[in-house]
Amino acid sequence: MADKPDISEISHFDKSKLKKTETQEKNTLPTKETIEQEKQGDA
Repeated sequence: MADKPDISEISHFDKSKLKKTETQEKNTLPTKETIEQEKQGDA
């Protein structure tokens, strides 16, 4: 049974000790319109 991880510590984990963080999208995907404009520009 050594191949299974020990998850006994998870049951004692205190979520209140975690810090709240704000996530920010740095590299957004292009919109469908942007892709179409680039396709037309390269042709």
